[in-house]
Amino acid sequence: MSRVVLDRRSPLPLWAQLLADLRMRVAAGEFAERFPTDEELRVEYGVSRQTVREAARRLQGDGVIVRERGRGTAVAAAPLEQPLNTLYNLASTAQDRGLSEHSQVLALELVPAGEAASALELAPGDEVVYVERLRFVGDEPLSLIRSWLPASRARGVLGADLRTGSLYDALVSCCGIRVTGGWERIQPELVSPDLRQLLKLPARRAVLVVERLALAGSVPVEWRYSVIRGDRYAFRAEWSPA
Repeated sequence: MSRVVLDRRSPLPLWAQLLADLRMRVAAGEFAERFPTDEELRVEYGVSRQTVREAARRLQGDGVIVRERGRGTAVAAAPLEQPLNTLYNLASTAQDRGLSEHSQVLALELVPAGEAASALELAPGDEVVYVERLRFVGDEPLSLIRSWLPASRARGVLGADLRTGSLYDALVSCCGIRVTGGWERIQPELVSPDLRQLLKLPARRAVLVVERLALAGSVPVEWRYSVIRGDRYAFRAEWSPA
C-alpha cells in the first residue's frame, strides 16, 4: 500500500489534513465497498493512532461514516432526496430508489383534537384519529410522523394496517378520501436526547421538521408533524432559466 504524504510543516494539524483527504476520497466513491480500519489508515498515512482516531471521530460526528461494534466502519448511505414541488412522501421516495420501507406504529387511537383543532377547523374537544409512526427505510429509522385526522371523516383508518405504505393510501381504501393538495412548512431544528436516540441521529446533526395541512378539495383531512433525520433526507429545488 502506497503512503499518502501529509505536510508536517503545515500549520494545519495532521488530523485536519487527514480529515480533508478522507472527505475527498469518500466523495469520489473510493470507499463504497469498504472503509479502511484505523490501523490501515495509520500505516497508509504514516501518522499516529490518535491522529487517525480524531479524524475518524469527526467523520462519524458529521454523519459521513458509521461505526458499529462488531460490524466495523462503513460510509454512510447517501441521503434520500425529494423535489420541493410535491408533498413529502417517504414511501414513494424509498420505492423509487428500490429500497424497502416500513413503519412501527406507536399510536393509533381516538383523542380530542386539542392543538390540531384550529388547522382542521374543529372544536378542541372534537374527536380525531391520532397516528404516530416511526418510519424506517431498510432497518434504519428515518422519521417520526404524528398525524391528526378528523374522526368524522377518517375513523376507518383505525382498522388499517399502517406498517407499510402511505397513510394516504389507507385514507383512500378505508375512507374513500383522496388528498388533492395542501401546504407544508419545512425548518431545521435540534431535538431532545430521547428523540435523537430513537432516530439514531448522529451527534451534531439537526432534523428537518415538516408541518403539513393536507386537503381533500378544500376540506382539511390531516394535520401532520414530521421529524426527519437531516443526515438522511434532503429536499431538492429545480428551476429553469427565465
